[in-house]
Amino acid sequence: MSRRTCWVCTMCRDASKRPPSNLTSEEVSQWAQSFEKLMATKYGPVVYAAYLKLEHSDENIQFWMACETYKKIASRWARLSRAKKLYKIYIQPQSPREINIDSSTRETIIRNIQEPTPTCFEEAQKIVYTHMERDSYPRFLKSEMYQQLLKTVQPNDNS
Repeated sequence: MSRRTCWVCTMCRDASKRPPSNLTSEEVSQWAQSFEKLMATKYGPVVYAAYLKLEHSDENIQFWMACETYKKIASRWARLSRAKKLYKIYIQPQSPREINIDSSTRETIIRNIQEPTPTCFEEAQKIVYTHMERDSYPRFLKSEMYQQLLKTVQPNDNS
């Protein structure tokens, strides 16, 4: 996600830019209620991912989203291929986007990807979700990005 193509980044840099018209003040306000609500909305994960990208810590959300896609793979061959790719990118020690998980979870994944099931990354995904919820989510709510977005989508009472 480059700054040139990210509407969130563009909007935060230029106050005259508007977010998508179907992004409502209700949705943006709802994000502050809980991390679960943020992740359950249409634009919440996209905006949160943009924030994490700016923090240089977007590997967690990318892994979480990749796992959501992975769970839907029906083909055994495609699942095996994707499981190996997820391992190589996010799980393998010293991988380019290594996530922070404990060694026992890592070892379980190594065993499970030999015959991967839709849930073989579930424990790592839960750990990553918890990291995001407890660590970066509170910072996101206080961030200039979120605060600016809240102001931008507020209903205009001067109409």
